[in-house]
Amino acid sequence: MNKKDLYWLISSSPAIQMLRLRNTQWILPFLYNIFKEENRFSIPEPKLIQLLAEELGSHEDGTEDLEEAKIGFGEDEEARSRKYILNWVQKRILQDLPDTEGNTQYQLSAHTEKVLQWMQNLQLRQHVGTESRFKLLFNSLRDIVENTEDDRSKRLEILKNRKAEIEKEIKAIELGVIPERYNNAQVEERLELFTRLCYELISDFREVEDNFKQIHRSIVEQHTKAEQNKGAIIGFAFEAYDSLRNSNQGKSFYAFWDFLISREGNEDWKELTIQLSQVLADRKIENDEYFLQNIKSLLLEQGRTVYDANDKMAEKLSRIISEKEIARHRRLRKQINGIKELVFDLIDNDKVNSGITLEDSADIKMVMDRKMMLEQKKGVAEVKQPVTTTEKIEDITRFSRLLASNYINKKQLWQKVEDVLKERDTATLKEVLECTPLEQGLAEIIGYYDFLREKGGRVLIMKNTTELIPLNPEQTKFVEVPYLLFTK
Repeated sequence: MNKKDLYWLISSSPAIQMLRLRNTQWILPFLYNIFKEENRFSIPEPKLIQLLAEELGSHEDGTEDLEEAKIGFGEDEEARSRKYILNWVQKRILQDLPDTEGNTQYQLSAHTEKVLQWMQNLQLRQHVGTESRFKLLFNSLRDIVENTEDDRSKRLEILKNRKAEIEKEIKAIELGVIPERYNNAQVEERLELFTRLCYELISDFREVEDNFKQIHRSIVEQHTKAEQNKGAIIGFAFEAYDSLRNSNQGKSFYAFWDFLISREGNEDWKELTIQLSQVLADRKIENDEYFLQNIKSLLLEQGRTVYDANDKMAEKLSRIISEKEIARHRRLRKQINGIKELVFDLIDNDKVNSGITLEDSADIKMVMDRKMMLEQKKGVAEVKQPVTTTEKIEDITRFSRLLASNYINKKQLWQKVEDVLKERDTATLKEVLECTPLEQGLAEIIGYYDFLREKGGRVLIMKNTTELIPLNPEQTKFVEVPYLLFTK
């Protein structure tokens, strides 16, 4: 951040302007109460009007600045509530969005979320957890260094050191040494950090949602321009979508979302949440039990809005693609119906004047007539044949949906893996197929990757590593697939 950025934020940021409002002293507490304390993600318009009317009815004289929201003297609470809500949407304090039934729902904007987080950080705390934050920084530093190491020998040394530490701790516990564990102060410190990070993560969803909505607004803007054709609009939309998905924020969000909705992630989160609740109950540590039990649902609900925004963009693209075809078909049907009406009018007329009379002779052109050519024929252009390339499958999960693999016997496939693992500790997919050749072709290869979901503890996929699998006995055709490793 530099001086110009700071000046722009102070003068233009909706979050800063929100704090400058003359009614901020009661607006922000009211919104915090109905959304945060009540754990609401969105609220219907009638319910929000009712709650705001009750809040306004409890105000003492002089609490409200009526001029700021352009409220006239003598208006009742319901009329004032509607004007306040409209003013909050215009000032980007709230976001209005229709639900599946067309009713208006309201939610906090990303700017309001950041303001509430900032105000929570301003609150004085009796205990500032420096140890947990330093360990978080230290572990993040070690994670960055270890996972960016390209030297295989150094990476192997790191893994061996980690293995030695784990084996040392296992041996100590087997000998009866009591393992180290966090005391109550350390648990409370890390619980506070966990809760704050959860709230920050929920706020981050709003920013990703705003990015999708910005793309949708840009598509609508491009569509309204007469000089833009359909192809240019669609090209712009896909380019913008790809740039968002491939950005650092997009990659981080989709990686997190895939883990959040995965079966492994659900089971691990549920088990860890139950264990944490039991520890807090045994140690009698105060906590927000409702928040801990429902944080996964809150994250899913927030993340789903990102996909809803994406669906709106896809729906707009679909309308752009189809509206021109629909208009053309409508005109064609109208012309055909006009011709039918003329035919029906003349169907009972025996003498119908038809034909065309020409005063000049007709110019007859024969399709196969050869013309005299004085120019020399051009030589045949050299045709460059494409080079045969290796078939490569980037996404096994999505590709498997294109194949009808119901006839693949998964038990027989896994038995082949078990037979190979009787003689060794690990085996790759290529090694398994060398012992038992393919019988069902590509669908059988995809069947082995289903074990990632069914037998996750014994099947691993190596990122950024692939191997070539022959598709025929002559080994003239290959397919490149991610490196799959089976273990005992």
